[in-house]
Amino acid sequence: MISIIEGDLAHKAADHIVVRVGGVGIEVIAPFSTIERLNANRVFLFTRLVVREDSLSLYGFATANERELFDAVLKISGIGPKLAVSMLSTLSVENIRHAVANNRPEIISRVPGIGKKTAQKILLELQDRFPAGLGDLPQTGEDDSSAVVIDALTGLGYSVVEAQAAVQAIPRDAAESIEDRIRLALQSLGA
Repeated sequence: MISIIEGDLAHKAADHIVVRVGGVGIEVIAPFSTIERLNANRVFLFTRLVVREDSLSLYGFATANERELFDAVLKISGIGPKLAVSMLSTLSVENIRHAVANNRPEIISRVPGIGKKTAQKILLELQDRFPAGLGDLPQTGEDDSSAVVIDALTGLGYSVVEAQAAVQAIPRDAAESIEDRIRLALQSLGA
């Protein structure tokens, strides 16, 4: 099992990177958020090797928590690695935990390819797979305001991935009003 990978960044694409390790380029499929965080020539990722009948695919994550969530989602019947990566590309681990803790399928259904029924199934399955302290997570309005900003941006024609990246670009000390957060997100998108 390949648990981590460290090497030089040889190539960076929208859905994967190539890491040069010992003269060999290894393709690593990663969530959008992980790829966006890579800005140095040196790469360190937590990985999971997924073996299928016709392929070996290496998935990489910026944090161990992302990899653990990926593993938990893969254990759900009918959910494959591409959809699990799509979840982590669209939503942060904290957003997914918030959705599970508060039974909010509408948060999960923002992921492309996940409808309301699948979102409810994911919430039900993940309730048993998160650590026991899940209910102790602080409840802030940030997830709700982020959801409103994402909805507004997708309503303006931006993709969910673009909207999520714009929300993550909003400074943590930014104003709390929804209008200001939307304005800052639009600025980060160059609009």
